[in-house]
Amino acid sequence: MTENQLVHLRDTYRDTLLEDVLPFWLRHGLDEGYGGYATSLDQDGSLLDSDKSIWVQGRFAWLLAHLHNCVGPNEKWIAASRSGLDFLEQFGTDPVDGLMWFQVAEDGSPIRKRRYRFSEAFACIANAAHFEATREEKYRANATRLFDTFLDHSRNPALSPFPPKFTGTRPSKSLANPMILIHCAQVCRRAGIEGPWTKIISNAIEEIASDFVHEDIECVMETVSIDGSRIDSHFDGRTLNPGHAIEASWFILEEARYRDSDPDLISLGCRMIQWMWRRGWDREYGGLLYFVGVDNRPIGEYWHDMKFWWPHNETIIATLMAWHLTGEDRFATMHQQVHDWSFEHFPDREHGEWFGYLRRDGSVSNRLKGNLWKGPYHLPRMLHKCWELCDEALESS
Repeated sequence: MTENQLVHLRDTYRDTLLEDVLPFWLRHGLDEGYGGYATSLDQDGSLLDSDKSIWVQGRFAWLLAHLHNCVGPNEKWIAASRSGLDFLEQFGTDPVDGLMWFQVAEDGSPIRKRRYRFSEAFACIANAAHFEATREEKYRANATRLFDTFLDHSRNPALSPFPPKFTGTRPSKSLANPMILIHCAQVCRRAGIEGPWTKIISNAIEEIASDFVHEDIECVMETVSIDGSRIDSHFDGRTLNPGHAIEASWFILEEARYRDSDPDLISLGCRMIQWMWRRGWDREYGGLLYFVGVDNRPIGEYWHDMKFWWPHNETIIATLMAWHLTGEDRFATMHQQVHDWSFEHFPDREHGEWFGYLRRDGSVSNRLKGNLWKGPYHLPRMLHKCWELCDEALESS
């Protein structure tokens, strides 16, 4: 990339974050009455549903504290982050079993849980980033406790108090657990919280490399048997999520950056990007397909060929980071390709922010800006990370 290209990209990422996306959520997403965040928003930011996702409370609280730590101190951001954490502290956890909810009402009244512990994972990173910003002990303690809960569940899901979702007929595991462990441990380590973070990250990367990265078919599997073998005769085992695997790849590349450009981690992360780009990029319409089959046979998800916002966010980060670490032109080309397609199709030119759900041809399928899953996380995280990477590349050029 030329210096002019990097400057243009840097300015695009910075300005979209600070002048478009973040103001949209600060204007429309803060609940001044009950605290926390309402994120089920229509195109113009008006409220569609007042229920709150505990996932998104943690994600938005993390983002605001992270930007306070990285962009510069901002009292509005840190106060809004604290509002989310206060809401989580008061309403996020079931006092009976100590586990977090997935969905609550506007006032915090509980609605439902999920068997997995991703609510704990995102609350963990929010507390860790807030501890980094404030050095208040309770946030460090909360982050450590929540991480331990998530780690225990990842190691032994049978400890869950809920009946298992599946029987023991076909035991399997998902890429999601080790990849989120990496991210949570990286956030806690950055915050200066004491713990065996690098060892935990190494173990999670080793699990991904040994069980999910299948060199013989050049593929990152989404779901495998407990021993890492493929489940080729069933939909679950044959279904790939290219954007999810690419997100995992840049977590690994981020660890390579932390470890003085570790060549083995760079090689692993870059292979994952290339393989899943080849499988996921839509050669007819452009953009990244949501699901694909490992063997090109049909899969069960009827929304498989839609274009969701977050896989594109993660691919924008991963390709830029791969270029930054390797200097290889192919990653610069991939980055420009996914950047151009995404910025052409997802942004809402009228009201700001991005649409989340497009049809295969790039037309808008659903005009909403947020729900219980889409909120201020993947997009603003991408914008900040890529702004940061462009600045680093410019400084070293």
